[in-house]
Amino acid sequence: MFTGIVTAQGAVKAVDQSGEQLRITIDSPYSDLEPGESVAVDGVCLTIVDIADGGFKVETVSTTRGRTRFHATKVGDIVNLERALAVGDRLGGHFVSGHVDGVAAVVATKEQGDALLVDIRVPEEVADVTIPIGSIAVDGVSLTVNAVPGPNMVQVSLIPYTRDHTTLGRLKVGDEVHVEADMLGKYVSQLLRSQVVEGSRRDSDV
Repeated sequence: MFTGIVTAQGAVKAVDQSGEQLRITIDSPYSDLEPGESVAVDGVCLTIVDIADGGFKVETVSTTRGRTRFHATKVGDIVNLERALAVGDRLGGHFVSGHVDGVAAVVATKEQGDALLVDIRVPEEVADVTIPIGSIAVDGVSLTVNAVPGPNMVQVSLIPYTRDHTTLGRLKVGDEVHVEADMLGKYVSQLLRSQVVEGSRRDSDV
């Protein structure tokens, strides 16, 4: 479990493909990581399989690559990093599972005062549970939804701190990002769907 409060950025040092297995080595400032520990890389929960000099190694299987953009990862890429939430930590963002819902595309950016407004085209299942002033995780960063400008569209507003301390400050039109919809919204949506199905079954039994 994570909060969407990115604590570091790391550089991809190596990308090794072997059959269906993709191993990524990432430079990071964390000095006490251990194999088996979970870390969010651009919002995706991955398991550390080895400790490298000045960083760590993670593996992505085919199912993970099918929902993310890790298949296009290359040496030199900069990624957002967050360690797993510890009991007693302050919850500065919102509950983020690290199980992303898919890849979204940046379709517009606009400077507004000291903020950067970013319009993102998201998968339908994300749009269905996203509301203005609700929460969304973009490349692992907990953000407030500024507006819903159109179907399957979400607008976020990036403050200077977020732009300076995460990769989001470098976003441009055409870039792809990982998105994870608000966990509470997804659970409520599933509960309501289940109730509708159950109600239909009861009506058909009458």
